[in-house]
Amino acid sequence: MNSINTTDFRFSMALPIRWNDLDPLNHVNNVFYFEYFQVGRGHYMLEASKQWDWTKNMFVIAHIECDYYKELKLTAKEPTIKLRTSSIGSKSFEIEYLITSLDRENNEIIHAKGKSVQVLVDISVGKSVEIPNWLREDLTQYEPVLS
Repeated sequence: MNSINTTDFRFSMALPIRWNDLDPLNHVNNVFYFEYFQVGRGHYMLEASKQWDWTKNMFVIAHIECDYYKELKLTAKEPTIKLRTSSIGSKSFEIEYLITSLDRENNEIIHAKGKSVQVLVDISVGKSVEIPNWLREDLTQYEPVLS
């Protein structure tokens, strides 16, 4: 695992692990990480862009991936999902994710790292569209590393 600076992720939220998320090995099944990413994205977009409106704006996932580093259990201390926009193109932008918790000494543990590429679409015509200036400005302002 590359050295990851978790403080580079401005957005974070508590991650409620459900009994239903566990597999017979008593850890979170790999498919649920993608669901955690989706939940985080919904909250992240509203935090990073005060103009974002899920009833008017939409994107589709063009690519998504996840690397698993350490199992995540129901008993994890303060499980968290962290997100950041890592790049913006003309019609798409990339979001990176971390799933973390704390060990007994309150050191942060990284359980998984993911990435997705979102393509903006005009749902009325079903085609990709350019990222509007207001969204580019909002994301760049929220994520100083993009400046």
